[in-house]
Amino acid sequence: MKKLLYLLIVFCIVGCKKYVVSFEQPTEMKLDNLKLEILLDKQKVKDINLKATEALPTYNTEELPISDDGKHQLQIKVNDTIFSYDIKYPEEKYIVIMAHLKKNGKVHIGILKQSYKYRFL
Repeated sequence: MKKLLYLLIVFCIVGCKKYVVSFEQPTEMKLDNLKLEILLDKQKVKDINLKATEALPTYNTEELPISDDGKHQLQIKVNDTIFSYDIKYPEEKYIVIMAHLKKNGKVHIGILKQSYKYRFL
C-alpha cells in the first residue's frame, strides 16, 4: 500500500505540469464583476470574474495545466479585446495577471512572469 501511495505522489509531481496564475482583484470599483476569459494555446481553460475591493488588492490563484515544456501562448479576453502573451515553461511558471482601467475608460491587462513563487502580503 505504501508503494502505491509513493508511486501516486511521484506521478503527480512529475506528470502534472502547470502554470500557477494569480489574478489580482482590482481596487477600482468600475472593474467589479469584470469577466476575463482565459485561453491557453487558443483553447479556453477558465472564466474569471473579478471582484473589486476597496482596500489592498487580493489575489485569486488558479493552476492551468499544460502538456509539455516549451513556449505557450496565454490569452486573456476582456469584452471585445484579446491580450496575448508568450510564456515559456518552466522559466516563467508563476504568473500574475492585473487588470487596470485607463483614463480613456478602456481596460488594460498587465502580466508579471517569473520562475519562482510570488510572495503576497
